[in-house]
Amino acid sequence: MASRLGVTTSSSSSSSTMITNESRSMSFSSHFSGQCVNMGARLQRRRARCHVVLVTSMAVEQRPVIVGLAADSGCGKSTFMRRLTSVFGGAASPPKGGNPDSNTLISDTTTVICLDDYHSLDRTGRKEKNVTALDPRANNFDLMYEQVKAIRDGKAIEKPIYNHVTGLLDPPETILPPKIFVIEGLHPMYDPRVRELLDFSIYLDISDEVKFAWKIQRDMAERGHSLESIKASIAARKPDFDAYIDPQKQYADIVIQVLPTQLIPDDNEGKVLRVRMIMKEGVPNFIPVHLFDEGSTISWVPCGRKLTCSYPGIKFFYGPDTYYDNEVTILEMDGQFDKLEELIYVESHLSNVSSKFYGEVTQQMLKHADFPGSNNGTGFFQTIVGLKIREVYESIIAKGGASLEAVKA
Repeated sequence: MASRLGVTTSSSSSSSTMITNESRSMSFSSHFSGQCVNMGARLQRRRARCHVVLVTSMAVEQRPVIVGLAADSGCGKSTFMRRLTSVFGGAASPPKGGNPDSNTLISDTTTVICLDDYHSLDRTGRKEKNVTALDPRANNFDLMYEQVKAIRDGKAIEKPIYNHVTGLLDPPETILPPKIFVIEGLHPMYDPRVRELLDFSIYLDISDEVKFAWKIQRDMAERGHSLESIKASIAARKPDFDAYIDPQKQYADIVIQVLPTQLIPDDNEGKVLRVRMIMKEGVPNFIPVHLFDEGSTISWVPCGRKLTCSYPGIKFFYGPDTYYDNEVTILEMDGQFDKLEELIYVESHLSNVSSKFYGEVTQQMLKHADFPGSNNGTGFFQTIVGLKIREVYESIIAKGGASLEAVKA
């Protein structure tokens, strides 16, 4: 049934060194120092051990929240991480006084590490053994698991550094447990041990057509590579990508899928994109976003007096589906915004975006209008996912706080 909003709806059935993080322990102990003083005669006789007891409680109840982000190289992980850290406030930067070629980004609440740091072979070693960085044999999954688990347990780690400039393995850097710990790279969901540690996971799924167009733009236009060398590079990586990277999307809580537009017939430029946010149902601490009516199937063309649309326009789709035998909700946007401030009109028709106030999604998009993808669904959905991760974090912390109060009582 078509409405004057341009909506068509139909109802549907509904081995490393691990260091205790003393700085966090001291801060936590200080926070509860008043509680220690009034714990009663029995506990006062054990005041010397009160610090240790509380540190143990913190490690169990207020552990870092672990997020995994998987994607191939050149698929927008860095931009996504900048959007995410912005949602939590404060700019992300490399560790102060550390290796200038560090891949780690640290903000007030988040630490983002690149899983390339767990390469077991440097660039020369991979050439000698004829393996790519995508091949599990070129990566140290035992160390990855041990260190992600250590962070989750509230312990600091000495994490290796893979130097992308030299292709060598540099001396390690110290990483302290943050509030939110993001592991991004090729393999965050490959090892089931690591996958089990994740509180939330995202996969950026860029179609071959779009990936090729992006690589042409980056490597040919910006880096001077030849078309033949770009094609050869893509062809060389594809077997390992298909074998080891792509299958991880079946485990993700959210998949952001980037496809060629359907609004322009036979489009080969890749400038206008169709982006789908595939949200798994039944994920703890997460409720999928919906458009208009939850559980319905909706096609919406919002162009008109409240949303400026030049050719080829904008079209949204929303509805339930299955993905790798999982029930999912899909929100899709095809096209791009002419005036980013008008995004508020679209935002007003979405529910469960996890914003703190009306228009927060639009505000975040305007704040980073110069980021790649800010005029289409890639930036739009990345921003929403950032807000959803904030909600996941706050939900986990709230539950931990309640549990901690019970322990204290």
